[in-house]
Amino acid sequence: MIICKSEMELRYMREAGRIVAETHRLMAAAVKPGITTGELDAIAEKYIRSQGATPSFKGYNGFPSSICASVNDELVHGFPGSRKLNEGDIISIDIGAQYEGYHGDSAWTYGVGTVTPEVQRLLNVTEESLYAGLALIKPDVRLYTISHAIQKVIEAAGFSVVREYVGHGIGAELHEEPQIPNYGIPDRGPRLKPGMVLAIEPMVNIGERYVRTLEDNWTVVTQDSTWCAHFEHTVAVTEDGFEILTILPQQTEA
Repeated sequence: MIICKSEMELRYMREAGRIVAETHRLMAAAVKPGITTGELDAIAEKYIRSQGATPSFKGYNGFPSSICASVNDELVHGFPGSRKLNEGDIISIDIGAQYEGYHGDSAWTYGVGTVTPEVQRLLNVTEESLYAGLALIKPDVRLYTISHAIQKVIEAAGFSVVREYVGHGIGAELHEEPQIPNYGIPDRGPRLKPGMVLAIEPMVNIGERYVRTLEDNWTVVTQDSTWCAHFEHTVAVTEDGFEILTILPQQTEA
């Protein structure tokens, strides 16, 4: 069942989204050669808790940290720890915050210093695919129309869409219905309605689409060791379009 949120619930989710967006702003400033993923996790957790919120991921199904920190060929669910970032790396940072019982969720992939042109194109295309999907969100649009728009951008650039991991509904639970693949046939799937809140999150590989999970049972990496990117926003369906909940007011949409 897809849950439509009330205006009161949306107020809480806007605040959760603001906290996530502010945390990402801190991450963007902190990501530099030499910092460890564990240090990034500590910065994020301190800020989230300072805002009267709790990290959504910490303890979720046993996950030990406040952020997911996935480097280079790690797609999602990487553990923060002692790993130092190097010049030219990329890191996907997934952040969730729970405020007054409601969640916000956003991921961004950051370049560490200067990255290669191919890697920069990966980041640009993945972000572009996210906004291509968001641009179509409005009431009565079928969900997989969004999925198809994301897929079209990614594959036109020669990259691969990961199929094992998808976006999701979000609210009082971190993961709610519907599941939102980043590929699909347009004009299929449930119709969007005002009050639905969705976490749209393209996950893209430079090489083939296949992934595997490491022995820690969390960290997902590309099967062929090529690099990958992950971008995500939490978005509410409005009466005439959409509202990004995990973006700061002074930020501009792509």
